[in-house]
Amino acid sequence: MQTRAFDLSLSALTTQQIEHPSPIRQIMKLAERQTIIDLGLNPEDVISFAGGWVNHQAPAAFRQAYLDVINDPVLFHQSGGYTATLGTEECRTSIAEFEKHLFGIRELTAANIAIGVGSTQVTFDLFRTILDPGDTILLLDPTYANYEGQLAFAVPDIQIVKLRVLDPETWNYLPRTDPQRVVDDVNRMWKEHKPKAVLFGSPDNPTSQIFPQALVDVIMERAIQTHSYVLVDFAYKAQCFGEPPAYYSWSPEDHPNLICIHSNSKWARGLGRRLGWIEAAPPVVDGIERVHQCGILCPDTLHQMTMARYVKRSIADGTLRTYIDDTRKAYRAAGQATVDAVDRHLDLRRLEPEGGLYVVVDVKRESDAFVREALKNTGVLLVPGAGFGASLSRGVRISFGPHVTGLAKIEEGISRLGKFMR
Repeated sequence: MQTRAFDLSLSALTTQQIEHPSPIRQIMKLAERQTIIDLGLNPEDVISFAGGWVNHQAPAAFRQAYLDVINDPVLFHQSGGYTATLGTEECRTSIAEFEKHLFGIRELTAANIAIGVGSTQVTFDLFRTILDPGDTILLLDPTYANYEGQLAFAVPDIQIVKLRVLDPETWNYLPRTDPQRVVDDVNRMWKEHKPKAVLFGSPDNPTSQIFPQALVDVIMERAIQTHSYVLVDFAYKAQCFGEPPAYYSWSPEDHPNLICIHSNSKWARGLGRRLGWIEAAPPVVDGIERVHQCGILCPDTLHQMTMARYVKRSIADGTLRTYIDDTRKAYRAAGQATVDAVDRHLDLRRLEPEGGLYVVVDVKRESDAFVREALKNTGVLLVPGAGFGASLSRGVRISFGPHVTGLAKIEEGISRLGKFMR
């Protein structure tokens, strides 16, 4: 029987985004087993620094909380039911206590928290909640590569302007080395573009730098004057290696235009157990609730039940802080091992990580081609920097997160790169 042709057309926006996929997604395709084999490499010999994920063990008591729910027929039955769209009161309250306990946030309640299915989803819904077509948002250059795609889908015709924080000529992180230049740029961009929101990560992906308090104070002052939002992506908040800046303890009750984005992915190694949340003023939380109703309907019940149980118990017995401190030390050691290996084998400019999972390195040439040549010749996979912003087009991101429990892999991988480059 002849099949009738049918035009399975997609929306113009989706078609456009398919034609311009995330640079990270493109490079991750290089990590697929068949691609590795097609390059003549043994997949078992490949060392990947491309993954933006953590590899430490989740808390044993967190796993026990899952077992408690699963092994109890009544609780497990309850875990299969809907919760409120914003999440359970118990879990939202436990998140507020989590923030107070670890970071000293004073005024934070369940009314400030909207739970969702991971930080990616809650960020997308946040954009739909606070931004309109034609609005302007200020991002960093470089910054997380997924923001622009999310904004394109969530808010068509959004205007994006970039604040450069990395000087590609000197490889200096400008908020540290030339703060006045950055302040002048902020003032100029606010005057010219009047952004509805500014978004930055702390620690940032890909640079693993922490925005200085003085610069955040300037941004907050400008945002208050223009009734703009300040969005902070705190995905790596628990992996801040030094003394946290004051804004780590800011609350939406103190700064109503402050919105903080959080996830269980990094601190609890819960990347696949999708649970994220927004901390914001109640009117923003109300708006997110309406958007959630048309998307996820409600967050995962099982994850909320276990999160609430774990946080309550681990705060009471003191193990939460110990776990966070031990994990932070492990990533700080992995970051130092990466920097030391770069200095020893590559002798290239790099930034010292202040938190997070990454070291960015200046390879002094177009990074897309470099990454492909490096993989083919060494079996080492990196992420090209161009996808994070023009300032990193001649740089690469090295992720030490997947190797936090195997530092020898870091040494071996960067040693291979050194031999290739020499």
